[in-house]
Amino acid sequence: MDIDDLLTLIFNLAPALIVGALAYYFFKQFIENEDNRRRFLLQKDMQKASFPLRLQAYERITLFLERIAPSKLLTRTNPTSSNKEDYESLLIATIEQEFEHNLTQQIYVSDQCWSITQAAKNATIQLIRKATMKEGTDTAEKLREVVLTELMDKAAPSNAALAFIKEEVSTMW
Repeated sequence: MDIDDLLTLIFNLAPALIVGALAYYFFKQFIENEDNRRRFLLQKDMQKASFPLRLQAYERITLFLERIAPSKLLTRTNPTSSNKEDYESLLIATIEQEFEHNLTQQIYVSDQCWSITQAAKNATIQLIRKATMKEGTDTAEKLREVVLTELMDKAAPSNAALAFIKEEVSTMW
């Protein structure tokens, strides 16, 4: 085989190689585009199915925060005796029970939202415990007064969490 035959062979194969490379490139782009489109449609369908669940989780956490707001908690939970420790235990048990009832909602909300919810719960419990330890608090009724008086000076711990939830839900639209 001489040089002329080799050049002829190269000139004859070059267009076929170029067409083959272009076909490979376009098919590869087409397949990647189709994969991305399928992935997008699947994600869109999953979001459509999970959106109501996420919204419901935010609603339940909002209800939880409203129920543990000290002013509402104290009106809803009456003392069974005049013992302040018994009333403190009852209030904390009520908060913990409400929280445990809503534990599964953490799957559907952001980590930051769940952390803020936990912080609001813990701050409310701390508020009740501090009010119980005050010098003038000697009965369950006095405990109610002390907690409500403290809330006159500052906002309830759940208010900040509620504001965060409202902000987070508004970004979902």
